[in-house]
Amino acid sequence: PLPFFLRLPKYTTTVSDLLEWHSWAKSLAASVGSSFEDSDNGPDSSLLCRELNWLMEDVLYGFDPSLMRKAVARDDPDVIISSRADVQELYSLWKQRMEERRPFQYIVGCEHWRDLILCVREGVLIPRPETEIIVDLVGDAISKDEGLREGLWVDLGTGSGAIAIGIAKILGDYGSVIATDLSPVAIQVASFNVERYSLQDKIEVSEGSWLEPLKGVEGKVAGLVSNPPYIPSDGISGLQAEVGRHEPRLALDGGAEGMDDLLHLCNGAASMLKPDGFFAFETNGEKQCKFLVDYMQNQLPGSFCNVNTVSDFA
Repeated sequence: PLPFFLRLPKYTTTVSDLLEWHSWAKSLAASVGSSFEDSDNGPDSSLLCRELNWLMEDVLYGFDPSLMRKAVARDDPDVIISSRADVQELYSLWKQRMEERRPFQYIVGCEHWRDLILCVREGVLIPRPETEIIVDLVGDAISKDEGLREGLWVDLGTGSGAIAIGIAKILGDYGSVIATDLSPVAIQVASFNVERYSLQDKIEVSEGSWLEPLKGVEGKVAGLVSNPPYIPSDGISGLQAEVGRHEPRLALDGGAEGMDDLLHLCNGAASMLKPDGFFAFETNGEKQCKFLVDYMQNQLPGSFCNVNTVSDFA
């Protein structure tokens, strides 16, 4: 289904029906208190109430809060409002948010990331603010070596296409991007997002496992980036419910130590990159970072230089 912000406002509802739903939904959100946060670092009531307001903004076409206030002040609850969803669907969606802990981004069908609005749905990892730093690092690298701007860039495990699109916007009129993913759902969603930003001539979305779709470009890649699975398998069950229950395990589970895909990328990156190429990837924190820096320097001698770690927002 299309995300709400792209749907036509083919429904209508009255102010009174909408306010009744909003009051019910807000009461449910308030009843949560800090219980989700205490349980698994989930959202508290204040965040849920903000999500509720964002949902209204997405669903109501040309939403103007003052219109509602005026209707209430005039005691005219039957004022008609255009909507992108039926009120009964709103009840169902908010129950899913509260009872199933379904991620808000899957409910509205999108996530705001950098200056992008990316469509997402079940089966695709929701892009995180922390991952934005990868695009920032690419921008820094290009500013120091303009030659990188004209080369081929690769986003491995692209998911929604977030990193690939972010890099393509930095490249401007130069260079190109290949975005790969093993998941057919991710390929479909990434392709949709690429087309929404009119970047289909800039970004090639290719289905396959990690480096498999890159046959023929060995040694020609200017930059290779990834946000791979890095959660240890036995840590998935302890994640926030929104993540552990709903986001794709394929994009989360990095094997027994969380290192399987990270090591695979390190082992394969050197053969893909051209001399002075750029390589950046996200990890699960300091312990993994230290291990991988040591691995790249000592187990893959001569393959990488200027190996650094950077802290993100998390």
